Amino acid sequence: MSDAEPATFERRTRAAQERLRERGDAGLVLFPSRNLRYLAGYSEDPAERHLLLFVPAEGEPVFFVPALSSEQIGEASWVDDVRTWDDAEDPVPRIADIAEEIGLVGGNVLVDDTMWALFTQDLRAALPGATFGLASEVVGALRVRKDDAEIDAMRRAGAVTDETVRDLRELGEDAVGMTEAELADEIEARLEANGGTGVSFDTIVGSGPNGAKPHHHHSDREIEAGEPVVLDFGTRVDGYPSDQTRTLVFGGEPSEAVREVHTVVQEAQRAGVEAVEPGVTAEAVDAAARDVIEDAGYGEEFIHRTGHGVGLDVHEEPYIVEGNDRELEPGMVFSVEPGIYLPGEFGVRVEDLLVVTEDGCERLNETDHGWEC
Repeated sequence: MSDAEPATFERRTRAAQERLRERGDAGLVLFPSRNLRYLAGYSEDPAERHLLLFVPAEGEPVFFVPALSSEQIGEASWVDDVRTWDDAEDPVPRIADIAEEIGLVGGNVLVDDTMWALFTQDLRAALPGATFGLASEVVGALRVRKDDAEIDAMRRAGAVTDETVRDLRELGEDAVGMTEAELADEIEARLEANGGTGVSFDTIVGSGPNGAKPHHHHSDREIEAGEPVVLDFGTRVDGYPSDQTRTLVFGGEPSEAVREVHTVVQEAQRAGVEAVEPGVTAEAVDAAARDVIEDAGYGEEFIHRTGHGVGLDVHEEPYIVEGNDRELEPGMVFSVEPGIYLPGEFGVRVEDLLVVTEDGCERLNETDHGWEC
């Protein structure tokens, strides 16, 4: 971590504790997850050993970790109180002792939303008098508004996907005859070459009729000249993702039907983006994009929400969907990605990430939305 990062993670933790006190909760218990990274600055994949962060409403947080992880956590996280257990011990009595010491006994304890059942069961055994809720009730309210460092990381991740889109357009006719899987491999190699770290989700390459399946991923189907190819991909920079979709046509001219649908989707995406500003509801942005598609006669072929929040998780609040009356606030980041899907024929989707600003929004992707290569 940089010199500034420990203070950022501590600030987030103190904000979470303030919310716990306002709600009357006893504390949080996190395990390896995005929430743990957000508050403690430590990332690790879940494993079979108990690795837990206790955040009481009052006082200092406590890490309870396998002895083999203590050095890494001590170096990576701002949390000073790191307690260890070894494989010869039963961790549950130790958990009960920590919970009693920091005031969780008999209170409402919020556990990580993705915590494995193994660990939630052990927490229940250690805290028989407690009630339980989800950590997102507190941490989610913090994560939904990104700080400057988070936005900068996503801006840089967006620049990597922009550069990769430019690379793909330069392929032109060379993409014809490649399989979807081969093109997905090419995309992922270029994301790495352009400065990204891995992929933020499984790369989608949907050519021709496969483009009518919004979550097709990729197959051994060969790309044909003149057909639309839905390309949905992203990478991570400093742990934060990008997510961008363009629908391109390689090595030929698309049909009039493809041109018409692509134009409608571009107009819908533009309308959704133009609707974004503080105070507007999430469902109003959905409606702005959806109305364009419905007016063009393709309403039944727009079969998903207009967008989703993006942060440490690629899908998180706020969801840009009918029925979500949450008002947008500066610092929220989400996608606007309308699409039209004609089963057995083709699909078109265009997606950018946006950050809400004080008076509108900033688009985190800058490449052209057209189909041309």
